[in-house]
Amino acid sequence: MARDGAHVIVIGNEKGGSGKSTTAFHLAVYLLYVGHRVATIDVDSRQQTLTHYVRNRRVHVQETGRKLPNPQHFHLPSAWGDSRKENQQAEFDMFRRSVGEIENKVDFLIIDTPGFDTNLTRLAHSLADTLVTPVNDSLIDINVLARIDPDTGQPVETSHYARLVQRARSERLAIGGETIDWVLVRNRISMLASRNTRQVQTTLDGIATRFGCRLADGIAERVIFRSLFPTGTTVFDPLDDEVESASVSHVSARQEYRNLVSSLNLPIVNRHAEPLRLSA
Repeated sequence: MARDGAHVIVIGNEKGGSGKSTTAFHLAVYLLYVGHRVATIDVDSRQQTLTHYVRNRRVHVQETGRKLPNPQHFHLPSAWGDSRKENQQAEFDMFRRSVGEIENKVDFLIIDTPGFDTNLTRLAHSLADTLVTPVNDSLIDINVLARIDPDTGQPVETSHYARLVQRARSERLAIGGETIDWVLVRNRISMLASRNTRQVQTTLDGIATRFGCRLADGIAERVIFRSLFPTGTTVFDPLDDEVESASVSHVSARQEYRNLVSSLNLPIVNRHAEPLRLSA
């Protein structure tokens, strides 16, 4: 699918619970605050977590009168007809229309994908300029990328999700002469150093070398994200000084996301200063 216009960021991993939707929405809100036009697409027909996040934010704004930026959002359901070929064509047409409607009207398009392989997942990956794969700090979660030698901790066989990405990168290179910048993001990092944490780091370093992708630190395990979801807010949103004060966790999470955005090397032009009203 040939494309011009927006820089496309796909958040993908065929492992549920890796923090894809939270990462997608925080990236979208950050980019809005620095002055970019942003759209989001949710192709997860089952969980629809990103769609619920956007809806929660809209309701919160209506109920409180707060002025919070929100991306233009689309949710694309899977087709459920009897013919697989017709379903795939219908999904392709729906995806193409949605992207075509906004690709030249926004600076960034962020696509959140489900934790399982679907036709829409593959379409989204084929369009990515930047692919962000959150990976929980667990050897179990790494298994979707590669089978690991238990003695050396090094990858010995490519797993299903990594094969999907490799196909998408090959297709992108053949069509446009450019590859996908694939970034593995360590997520839910433990606060305490442990043998498992060191082993995960070593294993991911080996996977990054094997697959030609990059490795970035993501977000530590924090309860704060569970409290933000019901209101659709993020760590980048300003706090109400009269009723809220920033916890250490809030401030730390915000800095971690700033560091993550920086590591993605996105074509960001800071047109507006992001809000800094976080009370200590």
